[in-house]
Amino acid sequence: MPEHRVGTLEEFETARQELLAEEKALTRRGDELARKRRELPWVPVDKDYGFETENGTKALADLFYGRSQLLVYHFMFGPSYEAGCPVCSSIADTLDANAIHLRARDVTLICSSRAPLDKLLAYRERMGWSFDWVSTVGGDFHRDLGFLYTEDELRLFLEGDIPPMVSQMAQATGTDVFGYVTEGPGLSAYALSDGMVYRTYVTTARGLEPAMAYYGLLDRTPSGRHEQDEETHWLRRHDEYGGT
Repeated sequence: MPEHRVGTLEEFETARQELLAEEKALTRRGDELARKRRELPWVPVDKDYGFETENGTKALADLFYGRSQLLVYHFMFGPSYEAGCPVCSSIADTLDANAIHLRARDVTLICSSRAPLDKLLAYRERMGWSFDWVSTVGGDFHRDLGFLYTEDELRLFLEGDIPPMVSQMAQATGTDVFGYVTEGPGLSAYALSDGMVYRTYVTTARGLEPAMAYYGLLDRTPSGRHEQDEETHWLRRHDEYGGT
């Protein structure tokens, strides 16, 4: 634990009240951004995407399962992977626990990956999750949303110095670096209205942090995320932490 300034209770309370005012302002700003997300124009989804599910091949509209809203987490689990991405797996821990609450608000939550369905379901059983997980038929669904990359698009990255964290994650998924970074994580949202599916929102990178609940908690600890200068990622699958 690094050294830190020590003060009196009165100094703490004064600084805490100042910080609280900023936190409340940030909350109000977050409410404003949430409103703007809801006001984004809806885009009709005209392409006939196909998905392999536990109940056969389905269209995107079928994945709502009787609800009017759909959230899809694009889980990094490519055809060459032997296990899911550890970071995506940490996100899925949060998603799985919240799926039942989302269903109560007319929202279906699923994960989508390009690996064969039997691989996905076996990994889901290992992790103890219960959300619906579908395998895309072809790569268009992830590609059209910007979560699948070609070798040409990745060439400069692959010819450069590969960050140790990327090599670590590739090894953890049982594939090579190219196989790993071909896939990208993301979240997309849809509405079903009068039989038509509309895309309403897409995000990736730090836009996924609301589904990474541990970061919000770490941000409130003395050391914070404490990731500076770390060459490898501290995250592991929840069954790999050992005696922590």
